[in-house]
Amino acid sequence: MAEKEKCSCCGENIAIFPCVGASNVGQLSNKIAIELDKKEIGNLMCTAGIGARASGIMKSAEASDRIIAIDGCPVNCASKTVELAGFKVDSHIIISEFGIKKTKEKELKEDEVSEALKKTLEILQSE
Repeated sequence: MAEKEKCSCCGENIAIFPCVGASNVGQLSNKIAIELDKKEIGNLMCTAGIGARASGIMKSAEASDRIIAIDGCPVNCASKTVELAGFKVDSHIIISEFGIKKTKEKELKEDEVSEALKKTLEILQSE
């Protein structure tokens, strides 16, 4: 079982909405969201379901104490999707701000995954 990371957000019902865009940073944002879910920092949610206004996903978002949006790049598709559905994004992570260049490459580099996860955890712990 994965060891639970501690951050100031723990103990709450936290929804995590990642970008799953057609770039390395979009795929990386989804990978980071999966890792946060595994570490029990929050619950991985379907960003497309929010865009589609799927009733179950909308209800889950409404029941959340906090929302984390993880975008791959400054286009901010995940955070905009959540906000356009009427929800407040409490924590917004943008993977490309970690110095990872956006490319069309779909294969994730383990060093970039490790670095992005580390920086994401640092941001969440500081909030």
